[in-house]
Amino acid sequence: MKLLIVEDDKTIASGLEYSLNQEGYEVIVCHHTQGAEEVIEKELSGISLCLFDLSLPDGSGYDLCRWVKEKADVPVIFLTVADDEVNVVMGLDMGADDYITKPFRIRELSSRIKTVLRRYQKSKTHEKDSVQLNSVEVFPLEGKVYKQQEELVLTALEYRLLMIFINHRGQVLSREQLLEQIWDAAGEFVNDNTLTVYIKRLRKKIEDNPQKPALIETVRGLGYRMAAEDVKK
Repeated sequence: MKLLIVEDDKTIASGLEYSLNQEGYEVIVCHHTQGAEEVIEKELSGISLCLFDLSLPDGSGYDLCRWVKEKADVPVIFLTVADDEVNVVMGLDMGADDYITKPFRIRELSSRIKTVLRRYQKSKTHEKDSVQLNSVEVFPLEGKVYKQQEELVLTALEYRLLMIFINHRGQVLSREQLLEQIWDAAGEFVNDNTLTVYIKRLRKKIEDNPQKPALIETVRGLGYRMAAEDVKK
């Protein structure tokens, strides 16, 4: 499995390359956006995941992330020293799948990489017969949702919202990302207040305790995340 690392600090980059090689990954290292763009242009189809430093001498990890996402559905994790809400939200809005703040332990990074890759592997796999989420079971091919074996009646937007969360299990989704995806599906205007209402309604239907949601978690200042669950075979 091939990873692309773009990090201008050569000491950090060298350490990451060595550690991830030990984990069994094939690693390509670049120190500038120009070199990274050349690699992305030639080898993106064979790259499984990208690690981008946000601040680079000749550009930004944001730009590289945007370029990668325009070309292929490849996961991106940001490496950043800027552990503030604005930068994190901006990265998520760019399509980043996760971020990790320097300094970090290689075990933590390795765990993040495995989690993101596992999530992508699940999303790439053909839809299974059903998805189990605690007491809720979703049948994507039939468009039906059951809770404790009783069918739930969801509106088209509620179902669409549920499937967005399912397809991004474990990933923080900003409100902007959710609005964009719902808008595409609904073909109608959905504003921020409407999103709040739909999330509340969906929680009321699928959560065992809507006041303390366990499936659709609020990530304060960032958005929402569905707890990662295995696909029922």
